[in-house]
Amino acid sequence: MMQRLFSLLLSLALLIPCGCGQSLPAANAVQDPPAATVPEDIPALPEAPAELPAEPSEPEPPAPTTATLAVCGDAMSHMPVTNDVWDGEKYDYVRVMNGAKSWVEAADYAVVNLETTFAGGPKYSGYPAFNSPDDMARGLKDLGFDLCLTANNHSLDKGWSGLSRTLDVLDETGLAHVGTSRSQEEQDVNLVVADVGGISVAFLGYTYGTNGIPIPKDHPYCINVFNTDYLSNLRDLDRDRLTSDLEQAKAAGTDLVAVMIHWGVEYQTKQNAYQEEIADFLFANGADIILGGHSHVPQPMELRTLGDGRQGFVCYSLGNFISSQNDEYTDTTAVLTLELTRDNETGETQVTGYSYAPMYMLDREAGAKPRFQLLDVYETLASGEAGESLTRRLEKAVADCHKIFGAAGDPRAVPAE
Repeated sequence: MMQRLFSLLLSLALLIPCGCGQSLPAANAVQDPPAATVPEDIPALPEAPAELPAEPSEPEPPAPTTATLAVCGDAMSHMPVTNDVWDGEKYDYVRVMNGAKSWVEAADYAVVNLETTFAGGPKYSGYPAFNSPDDMARGLKDLGFDLCLTANNHSLDKGWSGLSRTLDVLDETGLAHVGTSRSQEEQDVNLVVADVGGISVAFLGYTYGTNGIPIPKDHPYCINVFNTDYLSNLRDLDRDRLTSDLEQAKAAGTDLVAVMIHWGVEYQTKQNAYQEEIADFLFANGADIILGGHSHVPQPMELRTLGDGRQGFVCYSLGNFISSQNDEYTDTTAVLTLELTRDNETGETQVTGYSYAPMYMLDREAGAKPRFQLLDVYETLASGEAGESLTRRLEKAVADCHKIFGAAGDPRAVPAE
């Protein structure tokens, strides 16, 4: 009995908590972690946007660069013109040429064929050996021209000294020139690089010959002729020279290459086969623009797609810009404006369009003062001041331009009904 009492007391003792007042955790028991506290100063997370932002758009391609080049024909001062422009103090060529001024000034760059020399006065002369007053250069500059072709069949009319002095006068006037040179160093450059409204153009200049005057032996560099037989048959194209010059022009890294050239047959209103052969050769070797003169009458122009995909432009002749000639077509000309465009994404540059403004050289006949005046045909007709005789001549000038140049290039033409 005592043994059962001891076992009962021992069992009760094990059930009584220990004196520390805490129960011990069972082995391997998992306790709940203490509750986390969040500081009051942490900002709340932003709400997620309803939509994700759009992907950035592709940048707009750069806009193309567009520029304009004005071109005029043969600037000649026969003695009747020289005498007429004398106003008692100076030779006022601007008065005669003023009808073209707005078109020349509006272009980014303007070129003309200077078919005379500035050999010094006061003994001036016209055909057959031209020597004009220095005021003619100043008049061309005042009208808005930037560059003169000086290689033509009259470049040596007053010999080496006349050729050299012509370039001195142009330099003093601020007119660039191409086609003739005063030194071998000038000839080695042999081109003019011009900024035409943000488009770079390399200009080259040539003539078929020199009216039988030999190039001075002491100055073989003085004039660019494109025929090796320039004193005889005028049929042997100097392909080596032209190829080399065009390579030099392309090496200059310009956007376009333009060739100003004195060629063809006088008084023919259509180019001949040799002109076409030369044009094809120039295009094939890198020329983009060909600007011809010498015929003293208008000849066709065209914008053509070349074999390599380039777009080329050729004007075989614009005829006389100013002169005293008044046989059929010799008093009719135009100011040509070429549109040049560079794609600033691809770098490709082309002639993308052209237009022309018909002009008529009015001769009021001997004894009249003033006698000569270059007229913008449409402006003169619109003025209502042209008499019946002049109106007929102006209307014929427009018809002749359309027949030779093509009516599509004349934006002011009235469409046929």
